[in-house]
Amino acid sequence: MSLAETTRRLDKDVLSVALIDTRNHLLQRLDRFDGAPQALWIAGQAGWFQEWWIARNVQRHLGRHAQGDTVRLPSAWPRADALWRVGASASASATAFSPALSDVKDYLLATLETTLELLEKAGDDDMALYFFRLALFHEDQRNEDLLVLGQQLAVNFLKPSIGIHLPAPGPVREALWMASTHWPMGLDADSGFALDNQSPVHEVVLPEYEIDAQAVTWQQYVEFVLDGAYDREELWHPKGWAWLNGQPGTGPAQEARRAPRFVDQIGGATGAVSQTHFGQPMRMLGTQAALHVSWWEAEAWVRWAGRRLPSEAEWEAAAHLGVRRGLRWGDVWEWCANSLQPYSNNNGNGTAQFAAGPWADCSAPFFGTHRVLRGASFATTPRLVSPKFRHFDLPGSDGGFYGFRSCAI
Repeated sequence: MSLAETTRRLDKDVLSVALIDTRNHLLQRLDRFDGAPQALWIAGQAGWFQEWWIARNVQRHLGRHAQGDTVRLPSAWPRADALWRVGASASASATAFSPALSDVKDYLLATLETTLELLEKAGDDDMALYFFRLALFHEDQRNEDLLVLGQQLAVNFLKPSIGIHLPAPGPVREALWMASTHWPMGLDADSGFALDNQSPVHEVVLPEYEIDAQAVTWQQYVEFVLDGAYDREELWHPKGWAWLNGQPGTGPAQEARRAPRFVDQIGGATGAVSQTHFGQPMRMLGTQAALHVSWWEAEAWVRWAGRRLPSEAEWEAAAHLGVRRGLRWGDVWEWCANSLQPYSNNNGNGTAQFAAGPWADCSAPFFGTHRVLRGASFATTPRLVSPKFRHFDLPGSDGGFYGFRSCAI
């Protein structure tokens, strides 16, 4: 059983240790930002989320069956809801963010103490532990968000004492041929905790297909750049071409972009790639996974290469069945072809449809607009590293640790 599978079933004693662990990581990473408002927002929102769903939630004992919009008890910090109960992104919310670092840290310590006290008194069944596990999964994600922000703000997280390491180069293996299969997607009630976008369990019929044994490498991506792909409109989705040229409404304005984000140099006589990581310019090796690639760039690359992006069902099946044959994943989050959509089960024996959990903003607001990413990155907390986990982002997003692999057409 993997660590992620174990985490979904953590009992009270181990869960308390995990909650302490993720909060310690959050506080340690927060210290490196010197009071940056965006970092204070991300870290503080993790504490608010835990308090909102546990200490302030009078229905927490109902678990998955609790109402998300029920009346809450007061917060330990009267300003908490005004600061963190928003649907906007951390960067947007941080523009008006004013609390001091010491205040946010005190709030994080106070909310954790209360959570641990309530966990000690909670029942032992899945419903009683549902919100404690939800808070753990949420905070583990916020920990990676801090590293993503650190990359954007040039905060050095690569020091040995911090333990963050970029993906190592590895052997480039031949693509794998996957036999046709009926693949079970999703998690059921026997799996322990699951986010709402991971249910219901349903079967997907997959014809045979070929898939890369690893994420597309810098060496492969350089060939795309040297072939003038960033100037060839026919390779790009129309919205991707608009994004590339910084047209209004497509994302942050760009100027003469000719490579993935944070790349300082690419191609030339040697085909070298220099990319800045956490403020440190670094030469990337050809067999390292290409990093900070948007969905638009990934889609243009596969079109250029005469291939395609995998569906998330193809990706998941390959991640389970191909590992013993040399398939490698977990270096970068990998874009899939499809947009985020709810799972449903229409198998002739009754229909099970997606049902939003108490945290209604977990997935539903992003259906149809965000693209799916699968796997994990070098910055992902090991507790979240699962081929079943569904990550997602807008197609123009490239600040995260994103790459891709390809399939034959």
